[in-house]
Amino acid sequence: MSTALVIIAAVTLFALYLGVRARHGHDMNLEQWTVGGRSFGTAFVFLLMAGEIYTTFTFLGGSGFAYGKGAPVYYILAYATLAYVLSYWLLPPVWRFAKTHRLVSQPHFFARKYDSHALGVLVAVVDVAALIPYLVLQLKGLGIIVATTSYGAISSTTAIWIGAVVVAIYVIASGVRGSAWNSVMKDLLILGVVLFLGIYLPIHHYGGLGEMFRAIDAARPGFLTLADKGAGTSLVWFQSTVLLTALGFFMWPHTFGSVFTAKNERIFRRNAMVLPIYQLILLFVFFVGFAATLRVPGLKGGDIDLSLFRLTLQTFDPWFVGVVGAAGVLTALVPGSMILTTASTLLANDIYRGALARHASDAVVARLARFMVPVVALVAVLFTLHGGETIVALLLMGYNFVTQLFPALVCSLAPRNRVTKQGAFCGIAVGVLVVTVTTVMHLSVGQLLPFLPDTLKDVNIGFVALTLNVIVLAIVSAVTQPHLRAEQSGAQTH
Repeated sequence: MSTALVIIAAVTLFALYLGVRARHGHDMNLEQWTVGGRSFGTAFVFLLMAGEIYTTFTFLGGSGFAYGKGAPVYYILAYATLAYVLSYWLLPPVWRFAKTHRLVSQPHFFARKYDSHALGVLVAVVDVAALIPYLVLQLKGLGIIVATTSYGAISSTTAIWIGAVVVAIYVIASGVRGSAWNSVMKDLLILGVVLFLGIYLPIHHYGGLGEMFRAIDAARPGFLTLADKGAGTSLVWFQSTVLLTALGFFMWPHTFGSVFTAKNERIFRRNAMVLPIYQLILLFVFFVGFAATLRVPGLKGGDIDLSLFRLTLQTFDPWFVGVVGAAGVLTALVPGSMILTTASTLLANDIYRGALARHASDAVVARLARFMVPVVALVAVLFTLHGGETIVALLLMGYNFVTQLFPALVCSLAPRNRVTKQGAFCGIAVGVLVVTVTTVMHLSVGQLLPFLPDTLKDVNIGFVALTLNVIVLAIVSAVTQPHLRAEQSGAQTH
């Protein structure tokens, strides 16, 4: 057994121990299991919210995107930073309402705000449709990381099964508390690994950051700048994608649910000031991808995501490769556990109780949620191993799906909400339908609206869905206003 594999196995077993140990001293009822009894302080809420930064998508995809695309990778740095700034105003009123009404999930929030079980069920369906491919992404990344850093001793398939079992066990035992405890270990390890790699590799292979970028610019002119137009990743694409994904950042149900765990609203304002600075650590992930462009040439397609690990294998001894691999494993386990907890809660609390058994007790829902954990994990594993390209299409829809919830959410926080439950329902439904059609048909704004100026044809297609969402929301809400219906009813009576 290699040194790398021993280190990866040890960290994985310790993550399992921490995840199960997190339940100690707590009665794991529905509220404790889903939102930690609303008792988390600044540090745990910080780590749960920051957990969205470091997933396998960032660890593999961030460095891979820098390797394959160049300057457009900085959208990943920009959108979460903007989202954290928005959270200063957005999250405190969400937390206050959730605490007052003892809410445990995002659909629960919408259903109570708009007094509509149907809206809650729709939001739950959209959430689950977005979460499953996101969980698949974590498992795929886990398989790649373990297979690569174990020098092939553990196959990708075996790693995926082991990871799914580990996460399922500690989610069943501890729910969100297991995620919170493991997020501490994950962020400490990933912080050290990413900072070291991002500083050491450019110095080791090029002599420094400046020399690295000069070498890349000489070898690949234009790679480090955004195109003016027509490249699919132009400045207009960059700006529209940053804005769209920033609006959708806290609409992910597991990120939204982390808001409910806080013990007071001041936590969000403190974190909003610190998290954008913490986000700068992503630069070091990008530096690794850039360092690999000339040292590990020739990676194409999905293989670009291997750039970080190919350069690591080429540069370091097995024991340090194991440390990097262990950090990568945690970027899958922690977000994966949050997703698994949230998806199981959605199925039990918001689909089963929301649509089929409205009077089910919290105890029944809690038992069903735990039962759903291995079911969701098994479905995700099967999609991971056999989903093929279908998952890629679903994953592209995920962010645009959850962003469709943003207009109805923002309107619900207004002192006098003019949006009706019918307007919110129809707006979300139309937005999701448009996202589905445009993604499945691979349509761009330029193809859909060919008369637009060339500079606007690179706008993210998700804005078409969001615009139609807002238009439908406004029209249906205007038609279904209670006072308007009352006036029409009175006119018919006379």
